[in-house]
Amino acid sequence: MQKKWVVLPPAPQEFLEQFPSIHSVGASLLYHRGLKTQETIDKFLSPDYSRDMHDPFLFKDMRRAVTRIITAIKQKEKIVVHGDYDADGVTASTILVSCLNRLGAVTDVFLPHREIDGYGLNMDTVRLLASDSAKLIITCDCGVSNTEEVALAQSLGVDVIITDHHSIPAKLPPAYAIVHPKIENETYPDKTLSGGGVAFKLMQGLMRMAPEALGITIENIESYEKWMLDLVAISSVADMVPLLGESRLLTKYGLTVLNKTRRLGLKTMLTRLNAQGRFKEFGVQQIGFQIAPRINAAGRMKHANTAYQLLMAETQAEAEALMDELEKSNTDRQKTSARMFEEAVELIEKNQLARKMVIVVYKDGWAPGLVGLIASRIKDRYEKPTFVMTQNHGEIMGSGRGIDAWNMIAAIQKMPELFGKFGGHPQACGLTLASPDLLESFALRINERAEEELKGVDVSPVLSIDAELSLRQVDWEFYDFTRQFEPFGQHNSSPLFLIRKVTIQDVRALGKDGQHLKLKVHDGAGTTRGVIGFCFGDEEKKGVNWCTALKLGDILDIVVEVEVNEWNGNRELQLILKDVRFTH
Repeated sequence: MQKKWVVLPPAPQEFLEQFPSIHSVGASLLYHRGLKTQETIDKFLSPDYSRDMHDPFLFKDMRRAVTRIITAIKQKEKIVVHGDYDADGVTASTILVSCLNRLGAVTDVFLPHREIDGYGLNMDTVRLLASDSAKLIITCDCGVSNTEEVALAQSLGVDVIITDHHSIPAKLPPAYAIVHPKIENETYPDKTLSGGGVAFKLMQGLMRMAPEALGITIENIESYEKWMLDLVAISSVADMVPLLGESRLLTKYGLTVLNKTRRLGLKTMLTRLNAQGRFKEFGVQQIGFQIAPRINAAGRMKHANTAYQLLMAETQAEAEALMDELEKSNTDRQKTSARMFEEAVELIEKNQLARKMVIVVYKDGWAPGLVGLIASRIKDRYEKPTFVMTQNHGEIMGSGRGIDAWNMIAAIQKMPELFGKFGGHPQACGLTLASPDLLESFALRINERAEEELKGVDVSPVLSIDAELSLRQVDWEFYDFTRQFEPFGQHNSSPLFLIRKVTIQDVRALGKDGQHLKLKVHDGAGTTRGVIGFCFGDEEKKGVNWCTALKLGDILDIVVEVEVNEWNGNRELQLILKDVRFTH
């Protein structure tokens, strides 16, 4: 489906006059990110850890949570960190267990099995932990939807501290403390932290109070905190939280720490990933496409404990063995997800499911740990909200991936009688049906809900373009300014620019089966740039094989990112093609 191009307007003249030293296009980039004062611009372009980090005790329950943990440490009560099976939950658990161990706590960790235990706390787990002498459970990246489970823990004499960032249910659990940026009347200023980010704030709170309370000396507490930031960066990128505000600060510093990591297991992973010298350094792209998928593969294919143990590994032999296991799980994930995607597309086409407002596709035998990945790919292919469902131990469960125009978790919250369990975010959720015979009813009602809520709403896919540029404006000074916007991610994506009326000077296909497009274009006034378009020779993905559709002399409008091409010690500016049209 062709995307509608929407170019953001230039920044107002008064804003440009307020910041005359900033490139006009750069000023628009700042303006449309809501950065309209010198203070907010400085914090964004030059974040400072000591200056810009929020006090963890701005969380209204932070002091209560920290005090309870200190009491547990003093009284040698067993503390169980209950995490989640994805990269956010695993890194969050690693942060808290590492901190608690440093403070001398009696700790254990419980990461649920995706297929057996499901997401979050469950009744059996609570009973198991209580019978195993746990007196305090601290959740990471889960718990806010577990009202009944927390009540059970309370009745069994186990206190629960919830750290989470997922959507808030109508009724909060009766936890001892809830550290969550989005709960009603929460005083913490940043609402978009990842699960790992929230765990990091609890760790900060502990490090501010616990050493003195416990009579422990920890040299340079800020330095101790910073060495945890590699994990926060992984969690923030993996869970796709907005890289703005404190998450941007944590991720920016976290990427520096990641490239110097002291974690033996993580260092082993990075060494293997860069065995061919492919990466000058590890950044957001490498987390998103290399590191996080491997951490996630453990929970998707076997058990998240493998990834957790790798991050906590203390010997090289242990790290190498765990990394071998993780690589095998990742390879299995790739093969299985490719087969599932093909089967899902076949079912959608055969049953004309893409005609619906919401695609709900089900097949028995699919790997439950991979339905979220497949839902994401189906949503991208058909540009429609998608639920991919399968059977798991007699229950029907699934994952949903949505579009910007529709809040799918809010829609699900309006039909709770259909579900045994659900949770998530506006554009990504997980659910289990209350009964297997409710699948047809769910597909019908979720479509009815979407049709009602999206009536009159333009849901056609949009390509939001930051600004219009001339080819001549793409120079090193401009490129260097845009690099200050890194790290790029959710709500701070790499800027897209529209360049009109460029003429093809050279065109060729690259890569296996000619999948990629390479162009040289000029503006007719002496400026020439190279353009690379990945997968623009793949007709199935792009709708057109642009490698064969384009010829010398064609005049195009192109949407691009500005990057650098480096080879043999040379550096040149290069445009990364995101969309293309013939100039009319």
